Amino acid sequence: MIRLTWAQPEDLVGHELRQAAEDGRDVREIAARWHAAGGHDAPPRAGASEAGARRLRRLAEELLDELATLESPLDEPTELADIIASCPSWPGHSAGVFPQREQRAAGRPEGGAGGVGGRSGTGRAVRPDSARVLGAWRGRAAGCVLGKPVEKIPREGIRQIAEATGNWPIRGWFTAVGLPAEIGERWPWNRRSAVNSLAENIDGIPEDDDLNYPLLALSVLERHGRGFTTDDVAQLWLDELPAGRTFTAERVAYRNLLAGIEPPETATYRNPFREWIGALIRTDLYGWVNPGDPATAAEYAWRDARLTHTANGVYGAMFVAAMCAQSLVATSVKEVVEAGLSVVPPRSRLALAVRQAVEDASALADFEQVIDRLHERHGDLHWVHTINNAALVAATLVHAQGDFTASIAGAVAGGWDTDSAGATVGSVVGALNGGVPERWRLRDSLATSLTGFDGMALGELAERTERMMES
Repeated sequence: MIRLTWAQPEDLVGHELRQAAEDGRDVREIAARWHAAGGHDAPPRAGASEAGARRLRRLAEELLDELATLESPLDEPTELADIIASCPSWPGHSAGVFPQREQRAAGRPEGGAGGVGGRSGTGRAVRPDSARVLGAWRGRAAGCVLGKPVEKIPREGIRQIAEATGNWPIRGWFTAVGLPAEIGERWPWNRRSAVNSLAENIDGIPEDDDLNYPLLALSVLERHGRGFTTDDVAQLWLDELPAGRTFTAERVAYRNLLAGIEPPETATYRNPFREWIGALIRTDLYGWVNPGDPATAAEYAWRDARLTHTANGVYGAMFVAAMCAQSLVATSVKEVVEAGLSVVPPRSRLALAVRQAVEDASALADFEQVIDRLHERHGDLHWVHTINNAALVAATLVHAQGDFTASIAGAVAGGWDTDSAGATVGSVVGALNGGVPERWRLRDSLATSLTGFDGMALGELAERTERMMES
């Protein structure tokens, strides 16, 4: 039989119980009923249980609906007006998020010339150097491809692979050449990605959801303009995005759309993944078309994210969009991360995690110690949750201080959502530097299943992105 991952009710209950533990709901009685019937906890990495779990489907549906009636006691709003009201640092106000201490001195960032732009406050900024826009696309592609073959491999496995092939600290693409068989067996490559993302077989830019979603964001703006709605995003998905290219919250929302459920209920109906990383990886382009305007970038990200996510899942999308907007005009990672945090409710779990990550990255010279602390605080979260990955992104940006190789390498070495974290960090630093080092440039042809984009050069995508700045 076909086991559809990330969608069957019996596979969702454990994840919803885990989400309840994170957002403060008391579900002990429901959990006891589920376990008494033979139901399982959330698997750490898998998307589907064994076929025999289907016998629990009816009970699973009942419990999912019952769990949905329980409200979180946390002050983490999802409506945009409430988010803005809770953010005293919303762009246009002044506040700092970095520790009041001298930051480590940083040399010239590795990667490119990087122009100087001017921030416009709450208004639109001057057009950035075109090299920065192309650098953002190239950086996102490079960070994504670096993380692809080791996706789902935990931190210790990534290090063992890199050390065994003379690539630690990580400074180049992963390779199977020279990898001892016992290490390869202990830590197998991501089976879908190793065929096109190792040093010996990279040929252009392989398809990945982390690269498909910026294309979809570009499409929705080109089709509907700056007034696009969440419904427009949903319709575009149904028109252009193959269901098999969606995962976790996106797959659940896609299923909900086909069942006739409309946004924003698509984000909440039997969707335990609504605070996972899916929305965070979709919003770089909303920042790129709003250079120096993190507030508008965050609003665009909110419109997209509410299709699939709530609370911290939405904040992660807004955080990244705001950072990407600022990265096109900023002169430091400090400016970028502050812009990102300015659109996140300060009492949220995500804001706390990012602030703690920034403090550690500012204080500790050894990045491995920074990652140690991240895993101590967030090791119980799923490896594709928003909070842990957003904290890792912020820590990597701050610690690497604009060095492109150190930035994407740190994001991947963290051992969570390696291709997604690598892509986001690469996007920001590629924009800051106005380019990426030659070693990280890929043959300029992007593979995708999205209509009209397969084989397209990043240079053309950058030009189309710039045109949307003026629309």
